[in-house]
Amino acid sequence: MLKRPAKLLALIGASIAALALMASVAQAREPVAPYGAFAGCPSPEEVAELNACFTTTVKGGSFQMGNKTVPVENPMTLSGGWQGPGEYLPVKFSPKGGLTKAKQKVPGGVIGLTGLTWLLEILGSNALTLYATTELAGTPTAPIQPPVTLPIKVHLENSVLGPNCYVGSSSNPIVLKLQAEATEPPPPNKPIEGKFPEFSLDPTRPGVILANNAELVDNSFAAPGASGCVLTLFGFIPISINGLVNTQSGLPAAAGTNTTRQVADTAIVERKLVYP
Repeated sequence: MLKRPAKLLALIGASIAALALMASVAQAREPVAPYGAFAGCPSPEEVAELNACFTTTVKGGSFQMGNKTVPVENPMTLSGGWQGPGEYLPVKFSPKGGLTKAKQKVPGGVIGLTGLTWLLEILGSNALTLYATTELAGTPTAPIQPPVTLPIKVHLENSVLGPNCYVGSSSNPIVLKLQAEATEPPPPNKPIEGKFPEFSLDPTRPGVILANNAELVDNSFAAPGASGCVLTLFGFIPISINGLVNTQSGLPAAAGTNTTRQVADTAIVERKLVYP
């Protein structure tokens, strides 16, 4: 008899929590014009203590891990806000923030990734186009204090590989530390350096600081092996090909054997202007 009231109280408690969450979401505001691009930054109702909002768009560069290099051809944007000052500035996101999912075409396609040339005869080249999509695998730091820490995982997308083919994961991410200054990688990589941004004020959005055309680099990160990659054809039982992908791609790849260069534009503004 005592169990039923306890279950009822638990159900009531869960309902109250759900209603509170719905109320907080309902209270969240949209940015005022002309600051709509900063919608990824939480409003005061979502995160009470927050100083500034930002958007960073990676518009070019490349990402090399193991023996595969993927050019950045489709822009991807990281947006959010942070509370500062401090040495470590973790980013906070609204539901509209985070990192946009932009598919980048992988040279060589699925055949280059697996070495299975017979797939071409069965499926044709169009069906074997492979995309790499960078996704967040942890909390990044704000793009104002290098090195910018960016934990990611790379989703390898093609129906032949199944829906869960990744390099890196939330528990074992690829951790980039991006900077414009010269790097100090372990061998065999040599130091490289990027380019500091060009600073200006946005003439169309009062209070917005632009830091454009930065080139951020890192060649000290490690890349884990692939996981979740399965050969999926014609309804047959999926076969794990993680080992095949790793062998063909040179994964896992130790620190000092990988490199990324990212050309990026950043916009920064005080949150009180976005949400007055």
